[in-house]
Amino acid sequence: MRQATGANGVGRISIDLEVANYGDITLAERGVLAKDKVRRKTIRAIVDSGATKLVLPEKMVKELGLPRGDKITVRYADGRTAQRRGAEGAYVELLGRHGTFTAVVEPKRETALLGAIVLEDLDLLVDCPNERIVPRDPKGMIHEIE
Repeated sequence: MRQATGANGVGRISIDLEVANYGDITLAERGVLAKDKVRRKTIRAIVDSGATKLVLPEKMVKELGLPRGDKITVRYADGRTAQRRGAEGAYVELLGRHGTFTAVVEPKRETALLGAIVLEDLDLLVDCPNERIVPRDPKGMIHEIE
């Protein structure tokens, strides 16, 4: 995984993120689909712990064949709102951890956006001073329950 700052080097962490079609993965695990036929892509992602969800470009969602979900109302940082579609079954691999998420489909976006839900679920922290993300515990994920 390569990590870097944004164009101005301030406040933006970007990473290479692998996303796959979870439906394809389950078919491959059952022997119905060859493992090399699983649709997967690596995309540049901006890490934003102030954002909630995983956001993927529409082009990538189509290439991965992710099923479209319900309409989602999104609010941008500037206060605008819009209706977008969800994409089901986005399998994310990052720093040796993985999970399956519903992504917001953004028509004109070229990079992915990695929000707090993915970071929390994969038990990853944003290390701002070193401009990277890190596992909270390198030995494995820890989830707190009551």
